[in-house]
Amino acid sequence: MYCVAFSCRLHSGAYIDWGRPLSSMSFQINKTRAQLMPWLLALAALMAIPLGALANTRPASEQTVVKKKASAKVQRGRTAARSASVRPSFGKTYGLHDGIDTLDLKSSVALVLDQDTNEVLFSKNPQVVLPIASITKLMTALVVSDSKQPLDEVLSIGAEDVDLEKGSGSRLKVGTRLPREEMLHLALMASENRAASALGRHFPGGRAAFVAAMNEKALALGMRDTHFVEPTGLSSANQSSANDLAMLVREADQHTLIRDLSTSPAHDVAIGRRNVRFNNTNGLVRSGTWEIGVQKTGYISEAGRCLVMQAQLSGRKLIMVLLDSAGKYSRIADAERIRKWVSALPIVPAAASSTVEQIEHVEHVDPVVAPVPAIGADAARPLAREVQTL
Repeated sequence: MYCVAFSCRLHSGAYIDWGRPLSSMSFQINKTRAQLMPWLLALAALMAIPLGALANTRPASEQTVVKKKASAKVQRGRTAARSASVRPSFGKTYGLHDGIDTLDLKSSVALVLDQDTNEVLFSKNPQVVLPIASITKLMTALVVSDSKQPLDEVLSIGAEDVDLEKGSGSRLKVGTRLPREEMLHLALMASENRAASALGRHFPGGRAAFVAAMNEKALALGMRDTHFVEPTGLSSANQSSANDLAMLVREADQHTLIRDLSTSPAHDVAIGRRNVRFNNTNGLVRSGTWEIGVQKTGYISEAGRCLVMQAQLSGRKLIMVLLDSAGKYSRIADAERIRKWVSALPIVPAAASSTVEQIEHVEHVDPVVAPVPAIGADAARPLAREVQTL
């Protein structure tokens, strides 16, 4: 077989005659083979590159822009998938948001009462039992306070404290060591789930004994429609009613430590070699425009946005309970609506003692309980970042 006759002289000085048969083609090399070899290797590498790759070569800056656009597209897809997968709250599932109230609240359950007289100023589905998310941590704090365990005792965050139910994150890494009071502070103020879990785990008898103490305390307070299964609020099986939670807030308000820790706007914690700032999850505390005695927020998808607090409004000490609010900021907006409404109410003398019995000694009626909806295994699988209990 022969090629078209031609010859070329390489830059290295080697002369190649292509006119001879391939089977007997010879090279007349003026310089050593070692000098020719680099050129042959370069030629072979060039021939190995697909022509399409050369045609699609782009400047580095253009490649970066393309990668960013692709990454943004993928992120938008993930966000849309998460939004579509978020489960509705129990209240929404059972139609509690279908009703209309005079204040146009976005919370499906609400209760406002005078702490001194027990006069109910406003109520909306106060007997309905729903998941309460991190409102649970107020009961966790009461059990810790009642136990009289040393507040300066150093506790550690363990693997058992990592949230495997909802997949929520935490800045308290496994191995973090903090005094019990610091753990309690972060649980109440910043709603730190691992801190609350560690408090329960370091209780005499462990977590099971701690949960039992939570339920015993609830019964002692008259909270007959309340049940707890763990100390963080991540489980939707932690449930209560607005009537019961008003009793919980009243009791928590009697504990100076719980009042102080739950209402601090921010707190710096030394974790290892770093100082980490934790902020209060309640924007009303951070705003500085409310006089709040004790408070707690909560959120999981099954519970919606929740808020309980004791606050001074128009010369009154009021207990406010808002559950299953539909929207990230709606519980705050509901609280502001209530404040505006209370400010317009006429100031009346303290009610007679018989009025005080409206809540504490009212004849018990069976509550309306929102049952746990049946969901498939796929729907029940935790979604990363879907839930951050607050």
